[in-house]
Amino acid sequence: MREQTTVAEAGEAATIAAIRAAAPSSINGDDAAVLDLHSANSRHVCSTDILVRDRHFTFAYSTPWEVGVKAVTQNFADIQAMGARPTAILLAIATPGDVPLTSVSEIARGINDAAAPWAAELVGGDIVLSKDLVISITAMGEIAGPADALTLDGAGVGQRVVAAGPIGYSAAGLAILRHYGSRRSVPSNDAILNELVEWHCAPRLEPGRGSVARATGASAMTDNSDGLVADLSHIASRSGVCIDLDPHAIAPDKKLRYAANITGCDPWEWVYTGGEDHTLLGTTDARLPSGYRYIGTVRSVSDELQDPLLVTVDGGPAPYTGGWQSL
Repeated sequence: MREQTTVAEAGEAATIAAIRAAAPSSINGDDAAVLDLHSANSRHVCSTDILVRDRHFTFAYSTPWEVGVKAVTQNFADIQAMGARPTAILLAIATPGDVPLTSVSEIARGINDAAAPWAAELVGGDIVLSKDLVISITAMGEIAGPADALTLDGAGVGQRVVAAGPIGYSAAGLAILRHYGSRRSVPSNDAILNELVEWHCAPRLEPGRGSVARATGASAMTDNSDGLVADLSHIASRSGVCIDLDPHAIAPDKKLRYAANITGCDPWEWVYTGGEDHTLLGTTDARLPSGYRYIGTVRSVSDELQDPLLVTVDGGPAPYTGGWQSL
C-alpha cells in the first residue's frame, strides 16, 4: 500500500493487520485473549483511559508514535499505583476515515515499544469509523501475594510522602510548545527544552516502581496525572488526613527554571498543578523505597478549621491549587 493510504481505503481487516504487525502478539487475533497468571496467589488489576485528539494530544505537537507511548504510560501508571505489574493491553480506536493508515500503525508501534519493558503485549481490541480520533486503552495487570493493594485510603498520620519521577516536566513541555507554536519551532539544539517537550509528548515510567513500593511497606499511592495538589488531595480525602508538602523538596529544578525564563511562566505553577508526569506519589512509614524521594508528611486534619485544607505547603495553603479537569 502507498504511504498515505487512509484507514477508510484500507478497510477494517487491513487496518487491524497493520496494528498487529506494529504490535505483534501470539495471543492476539482470536475472539478474546486468554491470559495466564504468572504468580501464585495473584489478583487481576484493570484500568482504562481515553485520549481524544485536540483535547489530550495534537499531531502539531506529538508524533503518532508518541501518542501510543503516552496512552500506555497513563494506563500503566494506574496499574503501578496499585502496586501491581502491567501484563496486557486492549486497544480501541475510533477514527475518521481520512486518517493515514501509517498513523494508526505508528500509534500501535508506540504502544508496543512502551509496553515492552514490562513484558506486556497488545492482545486485542476494536476499531470503528468516527468523526473524531479517540484512543481508548484498557490495561490489565497482576498483583501478587496477600499484601493489600496500594489504595487511596491507606495513608496514616506521621507517614512520609514520597515520589518517584519528575514533577512539573510535562506541564513545562506543554508551555514550551505553546510558546513556540509548534514542535518544529522548538530549537533543535536546546537539549533541556527538547527533553521537557518529550516528557510532555511521551512520558515514560520506570518499570517496577509501584511493585517495589508495595513490597517495602508503602500504604497508599496514586500517580500525578491531574496535578500534584489535585492528586494528593484524593489520598488525603479518602484517608481522612492532611498532606503537608515540603517546599524545599518539591522546588523547581534547574531545567524547570531554565524553561520558565524562556516562556515567562512561573515554574511553581507547573509543580503544583501540572499533570501528566505520571510520577508515582505514595505514603509510607517504612524506609524510602528504591527510586523514591521524600516530598512531605502526612498530618492529622485540623479540628480548628471549619473547612480544613487537604494539602498544605509548610503548614499553609498551596500557592496554586488547580489541575486538569476531564469534564
